[in-house]
Amino acid sequence: MVTIGMLLIFLAGCSNDLKDGEQWIEVQKYMGNENHYEDFKEINNNEQVKKVKEILSDIDWENAKVSMVRPPDYRFGFQYKNSNIEAKAVLYELWISPNKEKVELVIDAESKYAQLDKEKSAILYEIITGEKLSDLK
Repeated sequence: MVTIGMLLIFLAGCSNDLKDGEQWIEVQKYMGNENHYEDFKEINNNEQVKKVKEILSDIDWENAKVSMVRPPDYRFGFQYKNSNIEAKAVLYELWISPNKEKVELVIDAESKYAQLDKEKSAILYEIITGEKLSDLK
């Protein structure tokens, strides 16, 4: 009986540790003024956060310092739900390509650049903005 009780306490502790490591995504939108961004959306859905992380981890990033002709359309980063967890913040900058079929991403602090294919662009854009990339005119 004591063993079962100890096991349940251990499992409860483990599940709390997993919850403490959960993240959400903070999204900011460019507002048309030089470097003026406003908080746009918070993504708290664990499946959506997981999907964005999956897309980002599958990217074959190019090491390049890029200079875009305009500021990013959106910026986003991951935040821990448990504010006691400290981690290096990575800011992802997202541009919609001129033909509005793909998105381009930059991690400026790490000099990384990537252009996603149409499928991943559509998925990422929809999660980040709540809109369909194909609906843009």
